[in-house]
Amino acid sequence: MSAQQHGPLTGALTDRFGRVARDLRVSLTDRCNLRCSYCMPPEGLDWLPADRTLTDGEVVRLCRIGVELLGIRKIRFTGGEPLLRRGLETIIAAAATLRTDRGRAPELALTTNGLGLDRRAQDLAAAGLDRVNVSLDTLDPAHYAQIAHRDRLPDVLAGIAAARRAGLAPVKVNAVVLKGVNDADAPALLDFCLAEGVQLRFIEQMPIGPIETWDRGRLITREDVLALLGTTHRLEPAPVTDPHAPARLWQVDGDPARTVGVIASVSEPFCGACDRTRLTADGQIRSCLFAVGETDLRAPLRRGADDAEIARLWADAMRAKPAAHGLDGEEFAVPSRTMSRIGG
Repeated sequence: MSAQQHGPLTGALTDRFGRVARDLRVSLTDRCNLRCSYCMPPEGLDWLPADRTLTDGEVVRLCRIGVELLGIRKIRFTGGEPLLRRGLETIIAAAATLRTDRGRAPELALTTNGLGLDRRAQDLAAAGLDRVNVSLDTLDPAHYAQIAHRDRLPDVLAGIAAARRAGLAPVKVNAVVLKGVNDADAPALLDFCLAEGVQLRFIEQMPIGPIETWDRGRLITREDVLALLGTTHRLEPAPVTDPHAPARLWQVDGDPARTVGVIASVSEPFCGACDRTRLTADGQIRSCLFAVGETDLRAPLRRGADDAEIARLWADAMRAKPAAHGLDGEEFAVPSRTMSRIGG
């Protein structure tokens, strides 16, 4: 592709609507050791072959290009399950040496299901990881096994405790609420997180798993979540401190230090403030979680493209980002991959 076919390299990932992507989501693998019903079928998926997955060195190089040439300030490592990536600590350590346009190391975070985190939290912190989000939908063992198709709740709780001990703060818990499955468990989960000093975020279920598992008519919305939590606590809107944060926060019982968040991706999308760019495990750039197209960076990397060419391809991909994903309407584009193959 000639230089004339690309826009100028501006040093930032700016789209046609004036949004600037500062937050990079990096999927390190499409593999997972759980089978959460809203994410993948019980039998799993056909995993990516190793030769199609970015190497540790390729991941680090793309992180460097994002930070040094394109203005990325935050990197979140995701999956699948990123703890299944053997080189995770090496990748994090390399990313921690980078410097943003503000002269600081990028903020490094991890989203995980928590399995094995109890054994690795200290090493991850030593490598340079700042904080962690752990997926936990319920404290009820039977409901957990029903959702995850695995009986691993004690391992998740051990991982959360280890993350707190390692100083991976703030530790956040992500919970998806499913009608008739774990909705009644929401107040107990909030009480647990408040007691443990963990920040809880409820997430509306999105149509990005097996198609038969999503029904708009059964969606638990933000208002539903607040009603559930309101049976045991008094909730008041908290001041907005980060306009790009996907979660809207509520103070619990009038205490500014105790909050709970809800990410209303479906009922009240926040596309206008989105500052994310996504890199899949096989080296594709996605401008939106619900994008129907991708831009390949793996092939240019492997044929010897220099950093400037990679950066231009990346910038062009983000320039074409749509205004919104349309989930708040009846018609929306079905994403080209499921969540486990994109990265959270």
